[in-house]
Amino acid sequence: MNNRVEICGISTSELKVLDNDENIKLLKLVKQGDKNARNKVINGNLKLVLSVVQRFVGRGETADDLFQVGCVGLIKSIDNFNVELDVRFSTYAVPMIIGEIRRYLRDNNSIRVSRSVRDIAYKALSVKEELTSELQRDPTPEEIAKKMGIERKNIVLALEAIAAPVSLFESAYNDDSDSVYIMDQISDKRDPGSDWLEEMSLKQAIRQLSDRERHILSLRFFKGKTQVEVAREIEISQAQVSRLEKNALEKIKDML
Repeated sequence: MNNRVEICGISTSELKVLDNDENIKLLKLVKQGDKNARNKVINGNLKLVLSVVQRFVGRGETADDLFQVGCVGLIKSIDNFNVELDVRFSTYAVPMIIGEIRRYLRDNNSIRVSRSVRDIAYKALSVKEELTSELQRDPTPEEIAKKMGIERKNIVLALEAIAAPVSLFESAYNDDSDSVYIMDQISDKRDPGSDWLEEMSLKQAIRQLSDRERHILSLRFFKGKTQVEVAREIEISQAQVSRLEKNALEKIKDML
């Protein structure tokens, strides 16, 4: 049970794996129009899809979505495989599955990146896997660049271009009672003298809060106390502090 993993509602521990001989035998029936054989080939190669999907985890897409896209690549490889050639089905299917996932990632990225840059990035990732296996460690950008015959800066820029964007509201740290968000770690380099209007508006908005709300915000943002510490000081629950703080900030936001 500890090794039980579900993806798209399918328990991977229960997936059947077909060997190459079984695949070829069923694929010959598929070419004759046998739909039952086609389903058996699909179900017997889902672990192959899963093994490919694991290479792309962490690209900003859920494993379920990547698995479904990979299955599309698997089905295309089944429909196009030539049983007359002396080629293992997995050898033919893996590039098809990888290609389908790469197209999906390229077309669904929230930031538009040119095709040439994406091609460099995906080639670099493939070379990185090869070098990792060869060197038994993560290769440096210089080693990848040398292997590809491309300048290091072009590879770095390409890999950064396909990286999933991070939300400013993503939690950078959480101690079970309070969260620090990425936006909290970004410094504001504007001229402080130009912010006098915003400062006046903020002061006016704070004056319209209740005494308790102003007190909570003062403890939280001026004295740097956690919600647990504030709750202990004013003798209410942490959940109440969280709710009052949120409501106060919403009020300020609306007034601003």
